Amino acid sequence: MLEAKNNDELPPIPGKRYFTIGEVSDLCGVKPHVLRYWEQEFPQLKPVKRRGNRRYYQRQDVLVIRQIRSLLYEQGFTIGGARNKLQGEEARSDVSQSQQIVKQLRIELEDILRILRR
Repeated sequence: MLEAKNNDELPPIPGKRYFTIGEVSDLCGVKPHVLRYWEQEFPQLKPVKRRGNRRYYQRQDVLVIRQIRSLLYEQGFTIGGARNKLQGEEARSDVSQSQQIVKQLRIELEDILRILRR
């Protein structure tokens, strides 16, 4: 088993669009079979699959994998606990975006109302 390392010690993510499973393994400090297992356990992790069912991860996937790695190896979460934490953060992000959209829509509607009252 890999020893828990701080994510700060991981190599920087190159400015590429897609990464192979081997590259992601090196970038995140976990073995490829662990990445394949995490795909089954974490719905947020969906690499693009191309010919021959080869996986291609995007930058966002690498960031999610590093977050999962931190939750499991450094913070001591179980798989279920890490899954719940990620889903909770995703839900909070969705609510925040919805609130921003509603706020912007309200401002625009108030502007339209002012124009109509003239």
